[in-house]
Amino acid sequence: MNTRPIRFVHRGAVVEHAAPEPTRTVLQWLREEARCTGTKEGCNEGDCGACTVVLGELGADGQLTLKPVNSCIQFLPTLDGKALFTVEDLAAPGAALHPVQQAMVSCHGSQCGFCTPGFVMSLWATRERHAAAGTTPTRQQIADDLSGNLCRCTGYRPILDAGEQACAAPGGRLDTAPVVAALRQLQSDAPLATSSGFFAPKTVDELAALLLAKPQATILAGSTDIGLWVTKQFRALGDIVSMGAVAELQRIHEQDGQLVIGAGASLEAAWAALAARWPSLHELWLRFAGRPTREAGTMGGNVANGSPIGDSAPVLMALDAMIVLQQGTRIRRLKLADFYTGYMKNRREPGEFVRALEVPLPQLGTVVRAYKISKRFDCDISALCAGLAIARDADDRITAARLAFGGMAATVKRAAAAEAAMLGRPWDEAAVEAACAALAQDFTPMSDLRASAAYRLQVAQNLLRRAWLETRATNPLPPVATTVWARPEVPA
Repeated sequence: MNTRPIRFVHRGAVVEHAAPEPTRTVLQWLREEARCTGTKEGCNEGDCGACTVVLGELGADGQLTLKPVNSCIQFLPTLDGKALFTVEDLAAPGAALHPVQQAMVSCHGSQCGFCTPGFVMSLWATRERHAAAGTTPTRQQIADDLSGNLCRCTGYRPILDAGEQACAAPGGRLDTAPVVAALRQLQSDAPLATSSGFFAPKTVDELAALLLAKPQATILAGSTDIGLWVTKQFRALGDIVSMGAVAELQRIHEQDGQLVIGAGASLEAAWAALAARWPSLHELWLRFAGRPTREAGTMGGNVANGSPIGDSAPVLMALDAMIVLQQGTRIRRLKLADFYTGYMKNRREPGEFVRALEVPLPQLGTVVRAYKISKRFDCDISALCAGLAIARDADDRITAARLAFGGMAATVKRAAAAEAAMLGRPWDEAAVEAACAALAQDFTPMSDLRASAAYRLQVAQNLLRRAWLETRATNPLPPVATTVWARPEVPA
């Protein structure tokens, strides 16, 4: 691959940067080189949202899509071929405020103001997305979109008021035509290779060949984890091979009775596809980090990372997913449950990469539930996460059980003894209690700052009981009885 500068759209013009350090962040470039200091550095790990910017990309339909992301952990070369929007783009100095900015002022949504630019950019992306679709977001949808933005002084009530006011206000829309034209021009650029060691092939074949040639290179997907290796651990990553420009790996489709999720598909897109087919996964989708993290990160990267508290793997294991790996021209498939070999270790070989995840489509008679336990409802690391799938026959007997847990061992894994204790039995309280007793054979959890070992085991058992209470044949509990987010209708 011949080297070339990175090229992206910023402030209405195409910006070229010859050879940035591969791990220089977008936030560093904005503040130190572009002198766009409206974007703030808070946690520097993608949690607080003070650094939120919006990336513009051309979708498969050729239209502009806008995604809020955390600039503090996005590497500058990943901007190649994209458009970058910051709070400076919303209103020129001395000009009238943008409707989102004005709403934050009018509704008293800002006090110290440090977090405000991040909130403004998240709200701007929400407003643009809904305006393009001809819809108006609900207050809850605005709150969900702001789950990755932290305010410590104002509180969210006036900020949500501002979101509603801004989305109802006329005018202030982005003129997308010049941005689309510039991005189409950039599409003709050769695959990115910089002299400083950052590579972004555009096809799967190019990616496979490059990784065979550079088997020790760091494979970069969404940078939501690897970014912290740099900002918090100060690690040198060597050559970086990004899969972000490979359109084929971002595809999600159905094929041969399976949902195929490309390894480069965003967490937001992947969870949306799963929740569309298994509605019981909707809450876990919204609780999987904040929207900027879900828009940047990938489900393939989350699985490849292999954290024992990653929330994708328990659900995918419960759904009996396969992981598709490619090394050169060789493609192999493994049950995801067989992929992990130890703490942060897996069966991926040098030069091999995750190509896709294959998930069997829903089967009639199978109960699917997923639960996340954490100290905060939004944007928090799990103390434990459960993915549960129980298949039953016409007589309500259990024909298959897949019970997968994160946070209970050195890897996400299935509860083999608990599954065996349920098989062939009616889906009743006795079967559930037998499985709960067997969980103690499957796991010896550890105590840490998030939860004690005893708490983890007890809660894992209670989640099995909850799944049964919600899905039992006689008098299943309605959502209002199992979650504080479902409220009964109040008589007029």
